[in-house]
Amino acid sequence: MNSIPPGSTIGILGGGQLGRMTALAAAAMGYRCHIFCPEKDAPASQVADATTLADYQDRDALVRFAGQVQVVTYEFENIPHAPVAELDRLVPVRPSPGVLQICQDRVREKEFLNGIGIPTAPWRRVIDAPTLDAALHEVGVPAVLKTARLGYDGKGQVTVRAGAQSAALWASFAPGMPPPAEAVLERFVQFERECSVIVARGLDGKHANYVTVENRHEHHILAQTIAPARIPFATARRAEGMARHIAEKLGVVGVLAVEMFVGQDGELMVNELAPRPHNSGHWTIDACITSQFEQVVRAICGLPLGNSRRHSDAIMDNLLGDAIERWPELLKDPDAKLHLYGKAEAKAGRKMGHVTRLIPRKDEIANEK
Repeated sequence: MNSIPPGSTIGILGGGQLGRMTALAAAAMGYRCHIFCPEKDAPASQVADATTLADYQDRDALVRFAGQVQVVTYEFENIPHAPVAELDRLVPVRPSPGVLQICQDRVREKEFLNGIGIPTAPWRRVIDAPTLDAALHEVGVPAVLKTARLGYDGKGQVTVRAGAQSAALWASFAPGMPPPAEAVLERFVQFERECSVIVARGLDGKHANYVTVENRHEHHILAQTIAPARIPFATARRAEGMARHIAEKLGVVGVLAVEMFVGQDGELMVNELAPRPHNSGHWTIDACITSQFEQVVRAICGLPLGNSRRHSDAIMDNLLGDAIERWPELLKDPDAKLHLYGKAEAKAGRKMGHVTRLIPRKDEIANEK
């Protein structure tokens, strides 16, 4: 297995906060980072060695970018698959374009999960008003209608209740977005908690997962992560086993976040996959021996994975929109670990930073041995 040594340059597609924190972790390990994104003064660009400002479809720019890096990763999924696949012919892209193709499309993602025996909420593919009408009869209501692509943080989805008219719903369910080529209708799940597991997988196929965490959302945006999740030990370990199984079957090289619903009876259903660092893993920067960001650098560069064990429990709160104005009071708290993303404008629901508070471990250390 050929590793990419420190001193090399990592290419990152996307300039957001996940790219920023990946670049910071890479720098601590002696790597340089080159960002490719269409936005000026992006959070990742502020801490990277170089930035290519170009559209993701600009193939000439991608070719030049490929000639200046030794490996490429991505910090979000809403990147056109075709140019990423072309980029992979010039320089290794990790996770692979095939992983990206599955995880950026809800139809492919759910077909993949069900095909490897992973439970999801009952769902149907929808391409127009008539297929939506048929899906409503099969799946039932309440349900959630989601665009197959480009939706995140609650965008491109709507709750469907009894009496909804399929034609009107299809025409208007994704305001501000073009009419989707396809969507999925999912039965609304009654769950006790939302949880997630982040698992790393190296070039050698070895895994390292983080503990199952509990996520709380406000208006479909992650507001708080509690590590570890307040669920039975056996349920958490089943969730982690499912995440490792998914990463193995996908062939991920990098990190994979697996979002799940936990039912009152402990039943687990996978909601979404994200083949890159995840908001629910930010707590690992301060509470784990190896953060999710260092872990992705290790994995894509062919290095041994780090120890993912946490030395502390943690509560991570996102700073959304105007909550960023709390930074002076947060800095006065000696126990608060504040992380700001360098974004110039605070918009409603926009992730401007996060704060993590550590708690001494008191739980299942004995069970882990």
